[in-house]
Amino acid sequence: MRTSSVTPFKCNHKRLKSLSGSPVIIPSSDFFDSIPDDIVLSILTNLSSSATRPADFITILLTCKRLNELGLHSLVLSKASPKCFAVKAKNWSKSSHRFIKRCADSGNTEASYTLGMIRFYCLQDRGSGASYMAKAAIRSHAPALYSLAIIQANGSGGLKVDKDLRAGVSLCARAACLGHIDALRELGHCLQDGYGVTKNVTQGRRLLIQANARELAAGCSISPSVLFAGKQMTWNQLHCFVGSVCPLLSDFGCNVPAPEPHPANVFLSDWFAEKEAGPGMRLCSYGGCGRPETRRHEFRRCSVCGDVNYCSRACQALDWKLRHKMTCREFNGDVNLNVNENDITVVES
Repeated sequence: MRTSSVTPFKCNHKRLKSLSGSPVIIPSSDFFDSIPDDIVLSILTNLSSSATRPADFITILLTCKRLNELGLHSLVLSKASPKCFAVKAKNWSKSSHRFIKRCADSGNTEASYTLGMIRFYCLQDRGSGASYMAKAAIRSHAPALYSLAIIQANGSGGLKVDKDLRAGVSLCARAACLGHIDALRELGHCLQDGYGVTKNVTQGRRLLIQANARELAAGCSISPSVLFAGKQMTWNQLHCFVGSVCPLLSDFGCNVPAPEPHPANVFLSDWFAEKEAGPGMRLCSYGGCGRPETRRHEFRRCSVCGDVNYCSRACQALDWKLRHKMTCREFNGDVNLNVNENDITVVES
C-alpha cells in the first residue's frame, strides 16, 4: 500500500533586531496577516501592561505597519503599565510627550497622573497639569488625589492666599481611604496638629500607626533579621504595638526600607537634577519626592534645625526616618534626644 508523502509546513520569517540588540522574529505576511485583530490586540494589551521599560513595547511598534497601528489602539494604550511610558528626563522629547498624552487620552489613569505631574511641575503648564491629575483623581487614582491635596494645601502654582487647607485635607482623606500610605501619614499629622481640620490627637496618632503598619506590610517579604535590625520581636508583640497608641514603628527598631518612588517622582527628581526649579526655588528635601516650589518660601522647614524643607508632613516624616535624623543639628547636638518623627514639626518659612 502506497502512502502519500506529506509536505511539512514551512514558515518564512524576517529576523530584525530590537532596540536592546536581541533578535525579533516576525512571521511572513501570509501567516501573520491571517491572525484576527482581536487576538493581536489581546497579545499587545498583555505586553503593554507587563512592560518593564519603554523599549519593551516601542520595539514591537517598530517591527511592521500592522503592529504599529494595533499597538496604538486605545485599548492597548489604556492598559499600559507605568513603566511602559516611564521615559527618563534626559530622554524627554516631543515624541515621548505625544506618546504619554495618547495613553492618557485613551483613559490610562497612570499616564494621566504622570503627564499631569510633568506638565504642572516641569513644564510649568499649571492648568493643563492639574487637569490631567484631576482626570486620574476622578477615577480614584490615589497618588493623583494625594498630589492634588499637596497642591491645594500649599497653594502651588498661585499665591500664598490661594491655599485651601480644607480642600487639601478632604482630598488627602479620599486618598487615605484608598490606602495611600503618604496620605494616611499626612492626614494623621493634620489631625494631630489641627492643620486644616479640627484637632484630634488620638485619631491622628491612630492614622500614623496605620500608615506605618501598611509600610511594614509592604516590606514583609524582606528577611526578619533585616526588618527588625537584629531585635527579637514576635508577631504577637508587633500586633500589640500596632493595636495601641504608640510612636511610629521605626522607633521600635523596625528597619523598614524606603518605599519605591512613583515613576513620576523619579522623573521630577531627574529633571530638576539637571535644571533649576527657578530663582530662589527649593526642592523638597525628601529624595523620593522631587517636587519643586512654585513660588518662593512655599514649602515649610524643619522647626528644629531649619536646614531642610518639605512639601508635606509625610515627606518630612519619611526623610527624618531615612536621613535627616542623622544630620539634624539640634538632634546630633544632644538636644531633644527624645525627639522622634512624630514630634518633629515643620513651620512656615
